[in-house]
Amino acid sequence: MGEFKRLKKTLEEWFSHPWYPVVFAAYPVLALLSFNIGQVKVEAGWRPLLVSVLAGGLLLVLLRFRLHDGDRAAFLTTLWLALFFSYGHIYLLLIDRWEEVNFMPWMLALWLTLAVSSVVWATRPRSSFVGVTLPLNVIALGLVSTSLIQISSGIQKGGVHFLGAENAPVQELTRPADPPDIYLFILDMYTRQDLLKSAFGYDNSEFISELESRGFYVARCSQSNYTRTELSLASTLNLSYLQRLDPKFDDPESIARSRLWRALKYSTVRYQLEDMGYQTVSFANGFPWSEMDDVDVFFTPPPFSSGMTEFETLFLQTTPARHLQELGWLDLDQINGQNFRDRHLLVFNSMDEVARMPGPQFVYVHLILPHPPFVFGADGEFTNPADYWNEKKNYPPDKFKTGYTEHITFLNNKLLEMIDTIQSETQPPPVIILQGDHGPWLQPNPQHFFILNAYHLPGHDDGLYPTISPVNSFRIVFNEYFGGAYDMLDDVSYYSPVPKLYNFSEVPYPCQ
Repeated sequence: MGEFKRLKKTLEEWFSHPWYPVVFAAYPVLALLSFNIGQVKVEAGWRPLLVSVLAGGLLLVLLRFRLHDGDRAAFLTTLWLALFFSYGHIYLLLIDRWEEVNFMPWMLALWLTLAVSSVVWATRPRSSFVGVTLPLNVIALGLVSTSLIQISSGIQKGGVHFLGAENAPVQELTRPADPPDIYLFILDMYTRQDLLKSAFGYDNSEFISELESRGFYVARCSQSNYTRTELSLASTLNLSYLQRLDPKFDDPESIARSRLWRALKYSTVRYQLEDMGYQTVSFANGFPWSEMDDVDVFFTPPPFSSGMTEFETLFLQTTPARHLQELGWLDLDQINGQNFRDRHLLVFNSMDEVARMPGPQFVYVHLILPHPPFVFGADGEFTNPADYWNEKKNYPPDKFKTGYTEHITFLNNKLLEMIDTIQSETQPPPVIILQGDHGPWLQPNPQHFFILNAYHLPGHDDGLYPTISPVNSFRIVFNEYFGGAYDMLDDVSYYSPVPKLYNFSEVPYPCQ
């Protein structure tokens, strides 16, 4: 009982001190991070978290020195923090509802008035804020704890010889005496040649011919199996339709994604190749849920290479600092665009190094190209992504077509350069797969599923056919090179809406 009383007294004393402003200062960063944990890495939050906590602590110290009342200073600090960090959220709600109104001067004036009024109200004679210290300490601690739990639960865990899917179709494979390096290039939103011609007025036949001259088989009537990246990649890398991989993926009401991301990151392909002694190599792409960042070799650009991360620019937009862009003092779109460029340029500039690494190796490259944001001109020059969207950051069809086809031209040249490097540096001849994950947004079903799908399987391409879809890609590779006995699955495309990703409905496969 004595120990319990001492603990209770210690906690009561600790909670009687007004430390809640510093904790509240951390909450906006942690809440934003927890909401986006699948899209950003935890490390992206450290710098804004440090700045927010230090700024909140400094403001608390200054007000305490000025007011000579710790409880009053803490309450006023919290009011100002709430005003500062709520600004961008309320501003976005207003401009989304009344986009024709310029709210900036009105909101800045209103927030300044509220800030001054809070000083007048908090410094009233004979007012006391001692009574709010305990409940606000508890509330602050509860909010931060909730965010930390959400962040922790969103972090993927696993490792080598870990399978992310419940019913992963693992078979006993045999490593050949001279195993080939295997390169999988996922080209986000890269569509088929026929749709490029009919919908975009873009002739991609020269690129297709260049691939064929380098020994590629191009599946002329291929479709993706799913309409969203995470669904497509999890299916491709597990050689199976999602409905067979896990009961959760066959629940039309489910919106859960963590199991899906785990199945993608710790896939059947990765598991089986690493089990045969393959080294896995991968690159950062800006989407942690699709990054294999715990592989043997992981390439990522230096931190803060463009000055700010995408998470930091997102965080700034929740505060009055968002208007620095509107005033022309800070271009957040350009900063984000440069981050996007840096990740892709790292891939293009590193492929010679990768090709020279001792094998065997599985190289997984997810390029967010020709997908927007449109930051590469046809010759690789920087283009500002904001030039291609409207006030609500939607893409008008004409601007989308321009940006998309310029990305195609640039990407085609880089792909051929990388293929030439890989083929010249690698023996035995490597397996190379170039594959879109889905087609462009602006197209209806089934055109939304039309994809580029090209295979370099020298001496092992007899099983390829015009309508092959990604779910069968590694079934052929494992059968041809490693003695697998996988049956070929029917090639089917499934549409599902957001957020009910597993509410699948079959769409036509016109070529069949």
